[in-house]
Amino acid sequence: MNDLGKTSAFVVLFSEIGFVLLIAVLAGVLGGYWLDQHLGTVPVFVLVGFAIGTVGGAVACWQLIARFLAQMDEADKK
Repeated sequence: MNDLGKTSAFVVLFSEIGFVLLIAVLAGVLGGYWLDQHLGTVPVFVLVGFAIGTVGGAVACWQLIARFLAQMDEADKK
């Protein structure tokens, strides 16, 4: 793979990481906010949703990076 191909692959990877983290955290916070509104609680579930979204996003990013590195290794072997 040439340098331009690797550069564009890294740009796509970093964009995808940012998007996955944004969606995961946002979903957790919004879900927690919805629960807080329906249960009439202080923002406990917002914080719990934030934590769950952050952990879920981190796990998803770890899987993205692992898959990306495996594909890069295969491309370099060819």
